[in-house]
Amino acid sequence: MKKAVVIGSGIGGLATAIRLQVKGFDVHVYEKNDYPGGKLTVLEANGFRFDAGPSVFTLPDLVTELFELAGKNPTDYFEYIQHPVSARYFWNDGTVFEAPANKDAFIEAATHQFGEARQHILKYLDDSERKYRISKPVFLEKSVHLKKNYFSRAYLKSYPALVGMDIFKSLHATNKKFIRHPKLVQVLDKFASYIGSDPYRTPGIMSLMPHLEITEGVFFPKNGMHDITNSIYQLGKDIGVQFHFGAPVEKIVTEGKQATGIVVNGTFIKSDLVFSGADAHFTHRHLLEEKKLPASVLQERSSSVVVFYWGINRKFPELDLHNMFYPDDYAAEFNGIFSTGKVIDDASVYIHRSCEVVPSDAPEGMENWFVMVMTPSDTQQINDQAIAQIRNNTIAKLNKVLTTDLEQHIVFEDHLSPRLIEKKTNSYQGALHGISSNSAFSFFKRHSNFSKSYKNLYFVGGSTHPGGGIPQCLHSAKIATEHV
Repeated sequence: MKKAVVIGSGIGGLATAIRLQVKGFDVHVYEKNDYPGGKLTVLEANGFRFDAGPSVFTLPDLVTELFELAGKNPTDYFEYIQHPVSARYFWNDGTVFEAPANKDAFIEAATHQFGEARQHILKYLDDSERKYRISKPVFLEKSVHLKKNYFSRAYLKSYPALVGMDIFKSLHATNKKFIRHPKLVQVLDKFASYIGSDPYRTPGIMSLMPHLEITEGVFFPKNGMHDITNSIYQLGKDIGVQFHFGAPVEKIVTEGKQATGIVVNGTFIKSDLVFSGADAHFTHRHLLEEKKLPASVLQERSSSVVVFYWGINRKFPELDLHNMFYPDDYAAEFNGIFSTGKVIDDASVYIHRSCEVVPSDAPEGMENWFVMVMTPSDTQQINDQAIAQIRNNTIAKLNKVLTTDLEQHIVFEDHLSPRLIEKKTNSYQGALHGISSNSAFSFFKRHSNFSKSYKNLYFVGGSTHPGGGIPQCLHSAKIATEHV
């Protein structure tokens, strides 16, 4: 059997290992931490369980596909439910909007809440679906870095449709083209944050993203988001993937123009294939020890986050699984993140409560809050003082909107910051998605899934094509392994 090594056990690395093992390779995964999952991990303390990373789950078929590929019954490993609510939205003026995760129900709710014309919303969602259907086979499921792909039937068929994909408009401008009410525009603008980008700069083709939640649906694993990691990891072990934890890769070894293996704990491990699931910037600078880094890792960084994990000693029935609290000036928030490098006082706040679906995630009568605020990637400005200020501003905002005194209800607390993200996952500057998607051609500027310099070296994960987030990482694994 030919040998393949995978660097990192994030969701991209795990999926890569499964696909390579199914292809007949002897697969070994090397992970610097003592647990799998990368950013998709868990925090447990004082009777609370928190999903420590990604919390929005769409396109579950991309997960179950891995089990089917390995000849296993997905339900033996992994079960999930469809959640009826996409998110609950809150504004400072007291407005609350519950967005159904169903196309027809969303149109009815938005028409009633905002007085938006039904035909405007329907036209928008139809356009969102059209963009997704066109983009999926050519941009999301295939490499954009192989010239031959541009002459394939799928690509040639998509070219005429690209004219109406709003590539040279911003997402915000595209949303306003269809929708009149500013609050509903905000609801649709927030999807840029899913890819660590600015809705006032990221291209309008990204308006394909609402289709996934509103039309395709929002889902949640029966045992929490971390069960995605656990189930794929267990699948890997069952089909023969070898996992090595506490084993940081020190170097990717190359001979001439070919990758020949890796160095772990000073020992050379020969391999026929090397797949790096580590951050692309980290891979080039530290593992390949390149002095001149490729342009694909030198673009503007995506945003990062500060997350507070709060154990709350009372119930808040006004909240749902996913909750978004908007600022009065949304544009100022993104200007702060991507231009001035500061978090505004009245920033957006996202709260995820997995106890809404998994009651055992919090002690009886209590709740587990994952409270997230977007920040710039860290260039030394997101320090302890800045985190303390973000915490104070967040509590003040939630107290006002929820009419409570939150401080007295926090009985457990921990946090995650850009620096901790970089320390735990080697993500440069703690940027969650590698580079941002704030330009018309950012999709093509992301790091390729194969090395252009070394044979047998490949790249997967959120810092590579097609981008960050669970679905994109799973796509990256499929694209990269198809190169073999």
